[in-house]
This record gives sequence, C-alpha cells and structure tokens, in this order.
Amino acid sequence: MTEPLLSIRNLDVTFGRGERETRAVDGVSYDVEAGKIVGVVGESGSGKSVTSLAVMGLLPKRGCRTAGEILFDGKNLLGRSDAELSKIRGKEIAMVFQDPMSSLNPVVPVGTQVTEVLRTHEQMSAAAAKDEAGELLKRCGIPDPQRRLKEYPHQLSGGMRQRAMIAIALACKPRLLICDEPTTALDVTIQAQVLELLSELVADLGTAMIMITHDLGVVAGLCDHVNVMYAGRIVESAPRRELFAHPQHRYTQGLLNSIPRLDHPRGAPLRPIPGTPRDTVAWGKACAFAPRCHHVTDECVTGGIELEELSTGHQVRCVHPATRQETQADGSAAVAEEVR
Repeated sequence: MTEPLLSIRNLDVTFGRGERETRAVDGVSYDVEAGKIVGVVGESGSGKSVTSLAVMGLLPKRGCRTAGEILFDGKNLLGRSDAELSKIRGKEIAMVFQDPMSSLNPVVPVGTQVTEVLRTHEQMSAAAAKDEAGELLKRCGIPDPQRRLKEYPHQLSGGMRQRAMIAIALACKPRLLICDEPTTALDVTIQAQVLELLSELVADLGTAMIMITHDLGVVAGLCDHVNVMYAGRIVESAPRRELFAHPQHRYTQGLLNSIPRLDHPRGAPLRPIPGTPRDTVAWGKACAFAPRCHHVTDECVTGGIELEELSTGHQVRCVHPATRQETQADGSAAVAEEVR
C-alpha cells in the first residue's frame, strides 16, 4: 500500500475565544491519493472551505487556532512558516477559489496574474512565461488567448474568468488541486465544460484533486470517493458508487431526496431537509443533525457518536443508519441512479 499524497488527521479549526468561540472544523480526517478525485459535500457552514484553507495555510493568524495534522507527502504543513508555505502553494498545491471575480485582481491584466506564478516558481523569463501563459489559456478553452492575456478580469465572461483561475492553478502542474465550488454562479452549459476540463486535466497530469461542492450531480460525475460533512465533522464517507447506491446517514439521504425527480409529475413538491444548518447542537452533547432529523431518538442525544465502518470503505456517524431496504423504500437509491 502506498502512502496517500494528502492525509488530514484530526483537524480542528476554532475561531474566536471564550464564549464566542466557534469550532468550524471538528476532528476531520480523510486521505487523498495521487491521481484520485475526492469530493467534500455539505451545506454552507459545514466546514468544507475552512478545511481547504487550512490545507493551503491561508487561515487568519489572529483569532484562529488549528490542531491536528495535515500531512502532504508525509510532511506536516501545520506550523510551517509563511516562507516555507509560499514555496509549496502554487507549485505543489494549488487552489481554484469559489468566486473568480473577487479572487482575480481587478486592476491587473489576466496575463500578468498567470505569468506571476510561472516566474515565481519556475524562474521563467518574461517572454517564456508569456508564451506558456498563452498555451495554458488555450488549453483551458479560452479563445484568442494572446488577446485575453492583455485584458482585465472584468472584460472576461464568468466562464472565462473561472477558466483563467484554473489556468493559474495548473500553471506549475501541481500535485494536488483543490477546487472550492468552481462551478458556482455558472450556467449549466459552462458548468459542464468546466467540469469536463478539470476531469481531462487531472487525467492528463495525474493530479490529485479535492472537489468541494454542495452539488451532488457534480460529485456523481467526477469523484472517486465522497466525504459528507455536517457541522464541522464528516458524517459519511464512502466510494462514490457505494454512497449513491446506499446512502446510510439521514443527512446524506436528505440531500439526495432534495434533488428534483424526473419520474415525478410536474408541480410535485420537493422534499427539503427541515430547518437550517444553524439548527445544530454541539457534537459533544448529541448528534448535531438531531434537531433536523425525523428518526431522532434518546440515543441520538447522548453524545460521543463516532464514525463507524459499516462495510468496506463505508463509514457513517449515525446511531440509526438507514438500511438498504429503507434506502429502496424512500427513493434515495432511485434518485442516486438518476444523478449517476
């Protein structure tokens, strides 16, 4: 067995102090193997993006505490200096951020932002970096790349800005690519093109990728393994096909049941998860999902609910996980088949 490229172990991220303290990530652990795509799914506020920012070393220095281990190629990234992390970010680990308009510098031409990475990490000359930047934009599907290099972010469409972000992230052929909801605010056609591009680039370069999203359709078509997060913890983890065929945590079932069904008549009501992500309790006291769960019992509010392996590679943090018969009965499996 080879060691995973990235191994997150018992990661805790806490913001604030005293009574205002908030634990955004609570004991998260998962691995990412080279050449594999791992999906991280959950509603807003579940801790997905904070985990990725911890991996990149981009969390604020003040008012934030981290604990645990983030092992990249066997070396712990937590506690490293900014100078050490700067040599890794962009070259070994890269990130495609959620909003390209706010992530790209609006007063700097796109070409300068792409070539900056190449000149910093690859020590390319200005001319060589410009040529390589043009090739990157072309590979990412941006027409007339030499002209686009001279333009500013506001002159590009949303899809082109997202492709420019991908070009910057892939400039140095990183070993790990983190994509934080890269298709947010894009129309369906552009979304499909961006996902196809990411899939092709990962296959060509052998890059490992973490896909952070709330869109189960994206996960179904792209990822090898899926981690479902809720209130800072992983509540279910399984290979993609196993998770979609037999979702066993009630939260995962709720996410699947919220997807519109093709076999339902037009106008049929959706089945949303009741409440909001704010309706939680501390994991130390109970299952955080208990206030929104239809299957809650006294056992669910005793605390100490661990992530247990129910079958090979399938882990669930639930007192009353769904059986396969229940999955078939409530339609989760049918929804999963449509998504796949």
